[in-house]
This record gives sequence, C-alpha cells and structure tokens, in this order.
Amino acid sequence: MEKYPGKTNIAVFISGRGSNLKSLINHSKKKNSLIKIILVISNNPDAKGLKYASKARIKTYGIKFKNKSNFENNSLKLLKKYDIDVLCLAGFMKILSGNFIKKFSKPILNIHPSLLPKYKGLNTHERAIKNKDKFAGASIHKVTEKLDSGKVILQKKVKILRSDNVKSLEKKVLKIEHEIYPKAIDKILINP
Repeated sequence: MEKYPGKTNIAVFISGRGSNLKSLINHSKKKNSLIKIILVISNNPDAKGLKYASKARIKTYGIKFKNKSNFENNSLKLLKKYDIDVLCLAGFMKILSGNFIKKFSKPILNIHPSLLPKYKGLNTHERAIKNKDKFAGASIHKVTEKLDSGKVILQKKVKILRSDNVKSLEKKVLKIEHEIYPKAIDKILINP
C-alpha cells in the first residue's frame, strides 16, 4: 500500500453514525494534517459512518462481530494490507481482545465520554449526573488490555449545569470529542 509523503496511515473502527469519524476526516483534509485516513472498519455493516467514509473515498469494510475472533482476524489482515500506523476507535462499541492488541502492536487510541479514570465503561453521563459531578468531559487514551485504563493523551471538561440531562450533556461532550480527537492524534505523532 502506498504511503503518503509526510502523512501517517490511519484506520478507524466505528459502530454507528460516525460523528467522530467525520471530525477526523475533516482534520485529515487540512493542508497541514499529519494523517491520511486509509481505512474504516465497522462491526455493523449498516453503520451510517461507513456511507460517510465511502463518500470521502475511503476504503470501508463492514464485518459482523458475531464471531469476535473472525472479526479481529479479518481486521488484522486489512490493517496489515493497508499498512496502518495508528488505529483509532471512534464510537466502536466492542472490546478488542488482548491478543488483537498484541498482534497489531502499533498505537490504538480510543475516545471515551468521561474524565478518565472516572466512569470507565458505559452510561458515563448518567453516572456523572447521578453523582452530582460539577464537570464531565472526554478523554482520548491509549488502548490496553484493561477497559478504558490506558494512558490518557488528552482530556477536556465541560461544566454540568443543573438544567443538564443525559441528552444535553451527551451533546456537550460530543462537541468537545470532535475537537480533541484530532489534537490527540497529532500529539502522539509529534511526541510518540
């Protein structure tokens, strides 16, 4: 697979609408961008994000996750074929095995809708509101075998207002996710 001069080959794993994927694609198109998104893989062949990536002329693959090892083996072959340097999980709602992480052996980044180490896993906004936290936020972290436990690369917080509910907080956090994911990728490429 060809390398783009001065660019790092990126693959993105998604499960749904791909709003963080869109933000990464927009970032990749900027003149001074360090990345080229080569490949988008989804565990959901009907994910809206795949259609968006296709329109942006990016190779897409929908691989059902019914059999985890089948999904992971096929994905690893594609990551190798397209000479991927960094894998970004963007709304990818499955957990990769330790075996996959070892075999890929290059940076894997994930975006998580909380201020890690707080609220690993699901229902982060609900938990933050229930606990009357003053702030919520998003974290970009390196993926390790332990769920949402890898080194945090970048975080940003938003204030939780009394009027906030799960939906309104989700919207605010999603907005900052779109802002910090491209910055986090640049950060690890400049200072690995």
